[in-house]
Amino acid sequence: QVQLVESGGGSVQPGESLRLSCTVFGTDFSKYPMGWYHLPPGKQHDLVATVAAGGSTNYKDSAQGRFIISRDNAKNAVYLQMNDLKPDDAGVYYCNRILMTSSGWSRLDDWGQGTQVTVTT
Repeated sequence: QVQLVESGGGSVQPGESLRLSCTVFGTDFSKYPMGWYHLPPGKQHDLVATVAAGGSTNYKDSAQGRFIISRDNAKNAVYLQMNDLKPDDAGVYYCNRILMTSSGWSRLDDWGQGTQVTVTT
């Protein structure tokens, strides 16, 4: 069974940065696209950044220019560098293996524990 372990969240002020990490166990990590999802309070999971097995990246409009997703296949890890954080970025962040379907990206695995990001003045 695949296990996803996220870390790196914290409490920051607007404009500050965080770097989230996710380590993946139990799969051939290098073969899969990966995504970071954002779960705002009271809302649904929202895919904010993806990185393909080959390394190409895509971002939700609100993350473009502020977030950077990357992966290290030797460490079975995916990262999300979050810069210029805004109050709307607050919530729990999760990583997941993703698969492109006719409906768009779909996650493959159960959620991990996530990592909490708080942005307050």
